[in-house]
Amino acid sequence: MPISLGELATQFGCELIGDPDVPVSGVASLPNAGPESLSFLASAAYKKQLSSTKAAAVILRASDADDSPVAVILHDDPYACYARMAAVVCPPPTYKSGVHASAVVVSSATVADSAHLAANVVVGERSSVGKNVYLGPGTVIGPDCMIGDDCRFIANVTVVRNVHIGARSIFHPGVVLGADGFGNAMTPDGWVKVPQLGGLRIGSDVEVGANTTIDCGALDDTVLGDGVRIDNQCMIGHNVQIGAHTAMAGQTAIAGSTIIGKRCMFAGRSGAVGHITVCDDVTVAAVTFLSKDVTTPGTYAASFPADDARSWSRQVARFRRLDKLIERVTKLEKGSKSSSD
Repeated sequence: MPISLGELATQFGCELIGDPDVPVSGVASLPNAGPESLSFLASAAYKKQLSSTKAAAVILRASDADDSPVAVILHDDPYACYARMAAVVCPPPTYKSGVHASAVVVSSATVADSAHLAANVVVGERSSVGKNVYLGPGTVIGPDCMIGDDCRFIANVTVVRNVHIGARSIFHPGVVLGADGFGNAMTPDGWVKVPQLGGLRIGSDVEVGANTTIDCGALDDTVLGDGVRIDNQCMIGHNVQIGAHTAMAGQTAIAGSTIIGKRCMFAGRSGAVGHITVCDDVTVAAVTFLSKDVTTPGTYAASFPADDARSWSRQVARFRRLDKLIERVTKLEKGSKSSSD
C-alpha cells in the first residue's frame, strides 16, 4: 500500500525537500527508479547517477541535495535511513497462523497459536516455538530447542538439538544450527570421535545467511550475541563466542573455541584459527585470517592480491631462496663484526 513522502519523513524524523503528498510504493536504485520509487545516495561513486534519476525521492546527505532533480529526504546516514524506510515501504510477507497438514509436532513440544508451520515442518521433543514464528517448508526443529517470538526460518533450516534462539531472528535456506563440532582424538588405532555435548545459544535480532553452519559446543555452549549478522556459506566452529553486532561476510570461517568481541567485521573469505581471542571493534580484511590474539581495535589485513602468473612464479622463486639469503647475510654480518673487533 503506498505511503506518502510526508508520512515517511515524519515517521523517521527527517527533513523533506519536495511535495509531501507524493506517494511511494516501492524502492529502486537511482537509474532504475520510477515516479513512485524511493531511492538513496550513500556513496560518491554513484553520484553521477543522481542527475538522471526519475525517483519520487532520494535519501541523501544535505551536501548532495542541490544536485538532485527530484525530492530529497535528508539524513546523515542515507543507507541506514533507507534500510529503515524500505522496511516500511516493502514490509516482509505476513502469514496466517496455523499448522500445515504435513507438519509433525510431537506431543511434548509446544507451539504458540500465532505461529505458522509450513509443509513438512518437524518440531521435536520438548521444543518450544514462540509467538508469530514462521517455520518455512522443510524446516526441522530437533529436541530441546527454544525458538523466540517473531523468528523466521525461510525454508529447509535444520536446528539439530539444544539450540536456544532469541526473538526476531532470521535464518535463510539451508542453515544448520547445532550440528556436531569437529571433535576427534587421534589414537594409534585411528580417530576417536569426541562427543559434542554442548548447546548453541543465539541472541535476538540475529540474521544468518543461506547454507551457513554453526556448530554446537563440545562441553560448553557456542554463543552468538544480539544483533550478529552472518552471511551465506560461513562456518562457525564449536564453542565459538561471537559478541553483539559483529558481522561476517560470505565464506568466513571461525575455528573452534575462538572468542570474538562486539562490533567486529570480517570481510569475505576471512577467518580465525581456534583458541584465540579477538577484542571489540576489529575489522578483518578480505582473505585474511587471524592466527593469534588481537588485543587492539583496528583494521587487520594480510593477503596477496592477484598478479599475472609469470610475475607470481618469479616472486615465489624469490621466497624459496629467502632462507639462503638470510644465511648469507648473517655470515657476512658475523664476518664484519669479527673484523671490526
